[in-house]
Amino acid sequence: MCAMDAHRFARCSDGRASFNHLFFSDDLYDLARAKAICTRCRLRGACLAGALERQEPWGVWGGEIFVDGAVVTIKRRRGRPPRAPRPPIVIAEVPDVA
Repeated sequence: MCAMDAHRFARCSDGRASFNHLFFSDDLYDLARAKAICTRCRLRGACLAGALERQEPWGVWGGEIFVDGAVVTIKRRRGRPPRAPRPPIVIAEVPDVA
């Protein structure tokens, strides 16, 4: 199976680019949701390795956040950083529907 065939089986690939807004967002909740989608993807390791090899400038790749081509644990919001560090945002892949 070539890389292009494998891409069809990624959880983020639905053929309509429905998730692009999550994986390339500035909103911390969108990024947390994108990372949650990656957690159950069987191509996560290959995706991360490919992103590191291509030196992706930004976005969520393989469950990690890239900023300026480097993996960061927490993406900072704009403006002055808080005095006390904020806890990481952990969010469900799909919002709960009542």
